[in-house]
Amino acid sequence: MGMSRITAAVMAGALGLSGCVETTGAPPSKEQQGAVAGAIIGGFYGLTRKGGNSLLKGAVGATIGAAVGGAIGHYLDSMERDLRQRVTDDRVQISRSADAVTVTMPNALLFPTGSAEVGPEMRQALAQIADHLMAYPDTTVDVIGHTDNVGDAAYNMELSRRRAENVALELARLGVDPDRIRAYGRGEDDPVASNLTEEGRARNRRVEIIIRPRQG
Repeated sequence: MGMSRITAAVMAGALGLSGCVETTGAPPSKEQQGAVAGAIIGGFYGLTRKGGNSLLKGAVGATIGAAVGGAIGHYLDSMERDLRQRVTDDRVQISRSADAVTVTMPNALLFPTGSAEVGPEMRQALAQIADHLMAYPDTTVDVIGHTDNVGDAAYNMELSRRRAENVALELARLGVDPDRIRAYGRGEDDPVASNLTEEGRARNRRVEIIIRPRQG
């Protein structure tokens, strides 16, 4: 079967699914977006398997992919709601993407200046996050440290790594299975704001806790 026919079959299935979820005129939810994305991935997977009717396999793959994508989207929606209910400190930011829920905590609240030791101010928030992680055991956790670009880049990388590791250790101390957690630093390599202003540098100095549904 030619690639053009494969693409046309999968896109037709995805468009059909997207039409089903756009009946109100409102933008599709994350769960609906996940279903459509899953349909496309599943459709291509089915169409490229050897043997049997390619169009039938594509349709089956799209259906399975849509179900999986929708289920993951629903699970992420549930995770995000639960986190927002548990975490009471409004200085902690919670965001949702297509495949993860991310908690962002400013370094100024987590650590004393120039230190990698977790201070007392954010311990309650970390305990609330740990409670959430234990309520959702089928997830993986990436703890990522970030800095601004002030000072030596190698020092910033090492500081961000030690800060991420100490947050991960704190989550484990609070009861989260350490085998679920990875910790690493990115130093100044992944800014979210301009380092030309103090406000921007403060936003860049952060620890992110990225929570994803476990795959497979």
